[in-house]
Amino acid sequence: MIKGVHNYSEIGRLNKVLLHRIGSEVDGLVPDNFARLLFDDIPYLKVAQQEHDRFAEILRNNGVEVVYYVDEVARAIENPGIKDRFIREMLDQTSFSSRGVKEAIYAYLIVMKPHQLVEKVISGIRKADLTDYKPKTLAEKIDEAYPFYMDPMPNMYFTRDQGACVGSGISIHHMSTATRRRESLLLRYMYEFNSDFAPAGTDKWYDYDDPYSLEGGDILVLSKDIAAIGLSERTTAAGIETFARNLLTGSDFRKVLVFNIPKKRAFMHLDTVFTMVDYDKFSIHPEIEGPLQLYELSLGAGGEIVLDSMTEDLATILAKELGLPAVKLIRCGGDDVMAAQREQWNDGSNTLCIAPGKVITYERNYVTNDLLDRNGIEVLTMPSSELSRGRGGPRCMSCPVNRDDI
Repeated sequence: MIKGVHNYSEIGRLNKVLLHRIGSEVDGLVPDNFARLLFDDIPYLKVAQQEHDRFAEILRNNGVEVVYYVDEVARAIENPGIKDRFIREMLDQTSFSSRGVKEAIYAYLIVMKPHQLVEKVISGIRKADLTDYKPKTLAEKIDEAYPFYMDPMPNMYFTRDQGACVGSGISIHHMSTATRRRESLLLRYMYEFNSDFAPAGTDKWYDYDDPYSLEGGDILVLSKDIAAIGLSERTTAAGIETFARNLLTGSDFRKVLVFNIPKKRAFMHLDTVFTMVDYDKFSIHPEIEGPLQLYELSLGAGGEIVLDSMTEDLATILAKELGLPAVKLIRCGGDDVMAAQREQWNDGSNTLCIAPGKVITYERNYVTNDLLDRNGIEVLTMPSSELSRGRGGPRCMSCPVNRDDI
């Protein structure tokens, strides 16, 4: 078992990763709640689990310790008092039509073993689960047709977003949508009460209760000195400033680069438009090449945050910041416009680097995979017919906890 958080790059050999094996929470998806739950399709669970298991198998075959959200949270809430607090906090983050419903759900959950409890919170609490509870108020009667008392968390398998391990610390995020807010509460309990996952002294760069949204798909650790963040549709400027202040004052990181990216679904997070695949190579969405507006946050002599800005193309920015003569940008889909659109839709540039020049990708993005291969990148592909329906790739589905330094 590898203990401790240590993550000073995007490409150092991956030693430990946090996943969530997709579960019955996706069976709660129907067209009527797509907008509410941030999906636009329904994965077939049986096949999606097979694909996710193959993902984990590839990681293990390459020497990576794989840990799962359900197991780690269950360890965190083994103490009865902590379990009670966990349930109450989870219920406080959910809107109920009456106090009676909330009390009935508490009674339903408190008797469960930790592992079962965590699984149930993620999969959602259906009205059919509370067989002895009958609607008592007008609001409950009006809401009777909706099948859930507590919505499922179908986005949970994108473990990159709820938090990020940066340097020797953890960032626990305030998710931008109410649908995903509770996901980060699971990570907070792991951080506070699971010393195998986060030993005493592990730094915290952001917290669940911080008021501004920040999501992990927007955070890239470019080097031991530089973190990059996307100012996106889901990560706010105020959230970035809080994260940057904590990181720069509490660690050896020297600067935080802020990429101002378009605020639309195709550019949801920074890692949907570019990821690092080697010392000097990046997989990118063709539309992100530039020119881009970039902000640089650093620490002044008096401990104040210093802000600088520039507008430059992506290749020039990355080469300069990494101290390289040049970098190679590998376009998702290459120069074929239709292939670029198709493979970007299926997260062709959302690669997970597990060692310098070695990445995991979706096998369906064959044009981009071939380009990576021709540029000297070892490509390990995984099946993705169902997992890809959630609009996230291998990087989105993984939270690196420990990497070798480079």
